[in-house]
Amino acid sequence: MGLGREEEIETKTTPVFRPGTKVRATKYVKNDGTFAGRDVGEILVRKGDEGYVRDIGTFLQRYYIYAVEFIDRGIVVGMRRRELVSLDDLPKEGRAR
Repeated sequence: MGLGREEEIETKTTPVFRPGTKVRATKYVKNDGTFAGRDVGEILVRKGDEGYVRDIGTFLQRYYIYAVEFIDRGIVVGMRRRELVSLDDLPKEGRAR
């Protein structure tokens, strides 16, 4: 009897993104009820939205949570590594939507 799929413990390594890194969302992010002032289920971030990492925290001492400021949307949302891609590492032609 297993506990389900085992995931790596991200916090054993250094964070993938640093504060100031320009990133793009790779997934839609809906409010799960933890974002005050917005309805549950409301889309906070759309796939392709671009922002900047402001801060890095952890969740359950296992995962890095990146506080990403989406300037066009006027919000800061906590996101996981798998939900982001760095734009600072891409050549200019790869940055087009």
